[in-house]
Amino acid sequence: MKGKSLLLQCHQLSVGYRHRSTATVLFEGLNLSLTAGEMICFMGPNGAGKSSILRTLAGLQQPLAGEVVLQGNLERARHIAVVLTERIAAPQLTVAEVITFGRYPYLGWNLRLTNHDQERIHDAIDRVHLRGLLHKRIYTLSDGQLQMVLIARALAQDTPIILLDEPTTHLDLNNRLEIMNLLRTLAHDSGKAVLLTTHDLDLALQTADKIWLAHPGRGIYSGWPEDLVLNGSFDEIFQMKGFDLKTGKVQHPAYRNIRVQLLGDGPAWWWTKNALERQGYSVSTENADISVTVTLEANLPKWKLHYSGNERQVSTIEDLMDIL
Repeated sequence: MKGKSLLLQCHQLSVGYRHRSTATVLFEGLNLSLTAGEMICFMGPNGAGKSSILRTLAGLQQPLAGEVVLQGNLERARHIAVVLTERIAAPQLTVAEVITFGRYPYLGWNLRLTNHDQERIHDAIDRVHLRGLLHKRIYTLSDGQLQMVLIARALAQDTPIILLDEPTTHLDLNNRLEIMNLLRTLAHDSGKAVLLTTHDLDLALQTADKIWLAHPGRGIYSGWPEDLVLNGSFDEIFQMKGFDLKTGKVQHPAYRNIRVQLLGDGPAWWWTKNALERQGYSVSTENADISVTVTLEANLPKWKLHYSGNERQVSTIEDLMDIL
């Protein structure tokens, strides 16, 4: 990421809430930055203060101390687009109207859209695949569809920085992946800085250029996803219960006390290992009383099972488990 320009910097930033003469401090002394061309996933326990930091960076909440510095002379509405979790106050608006609001910071006194404004709006609509919903009223949309509309509005705003609070919360797996890839591509191809809060651990680890980890009382850890996994930062903050982050798998105790030798390779071997461990078997590549070999025949997986001098061949993992 060398040579990328800084778009936002925090200097000794303290984030929290004021209550008359007192203040509740969530984080203090933060020195963070957003860089052009990077997508950052912001993660942490529920209630850690991620949304508060997002709102402070966006200028929607005043810092308790320190400052947020934006690079360039743009007004904030042309510098930062924000997608928050609040519902839209005017549910009778159409999808097209909501997306058009993204261009309001650029309009003159007559509120007339230019050809450039129209191009940005239509590009946002196409990126998020909303052509078929443009005339629908907001109140008729599902939560997932509404989230897509809000993201399209932020894209239409065409700012150097996009901040999103849980943009994939109400989406199914396919749409979550689509949004994460969209935001990553947008950062890389358009040179934008994209910061989003998320609980999608798997997708964040596989798509983020960098991760911020909120650690209440200790600040925010920032780094590459792989480094934060290997140095134990994720384990320290989330205290994983029964999940091995280094392998990305749920830990299954080998309660059957039976070892199975598993031979082969490729996806079929991996999913066979997953099934055996989920069913309580200990899996190894070394010799054992029970041996399973995974092969491919006409591009379809087959399983050969050797046990007590017998040999069986099956065509599904379910059949394999029935024999075991």
